[in-house]
Amino acid sequence: MLSSPAVSIVVPVRNEADNIAPLIEEITAALDGRWDYEIIYVNDGSTDATGERLGALMQQRSNLRQLRHAKSGGQSAAVRSGVRAARGKIVATLDGDGQNNPAFLPDLIAAVEKADSVGLAAGQRVGRKDTGFKKLQSRVANGVRNAILKDGTRDTGCGLKAFRREVFLMMPYFDGLHRFLPALVRREGFDIAYVDVIDRPRRSGVSNYGFFDRLWIGIMDLAGVWWLIRRKKPTPEVTEVKA
Repeated sequence: MLSSPAVSIVVPVRNEADNIAPLIEEITAALDGRWDYEIIYVNDGSTDATGERLGALMQQRSNLRQLRHAKSGGQSAAVRSGVRAARGKIVATLDGDGQNNPAFLPDLIAAVEKADSVGLAAGQRVGRKDTGFKKLQSRVANGVRNAILKDGTRDTGCGLKAFRREVFLMMPYFDGLHRFLPALVRREGFDIAYVDVIDRPRRSGVSNYGFFDRLWIGIMDLAGVWWLIRRKKPTPEVTEVKA
């Protein structure tokens, strides 16, 4: 296992056994030879064979790690667990259902590396494979969020992101954090880079984090993030006075 990889790939999963091996193959194809990296799967209380499939693959791949939640804590909790355990200074995330194509990971990572001012590179989906109703839901939600937070982001729901680990850990944690990263990264004084990514259908299984699980809580989260942004004060410049 790498003691200090440059990049950590965090993949939150719950009951995605059949999607594990193909996605890991794609991640390695995208990153091998470009960065020293580790892959951290956060098994969010799966009740299928997800843990066993990961365990078997860990015997073959020294840079593959598995964290397990005793019971499901949700996507934000899984991302946070992965980031806290990450060894890389840059962390990239993607969903574990196969809809996010790992081929876009290098562009996201490179966008963060390009300038110290960039705290987050966010994937922006084009050609989405969701149903018309789900696309409408996303457009409405993103429009309302952007009108209130003015974060300049048309799609916060894409799981493909890359960011500086230290910047993520600066932010207040709450359930739903991963959907407000652009606004909160800007709150900390960093720029956002955007990368167009092509969505694709889920390989197998069903969605574990549904719309109605997010809707009502998301409205309250939106109000909370708006309050956090308004209450932000400039961080004082600190120097130590020597005797």
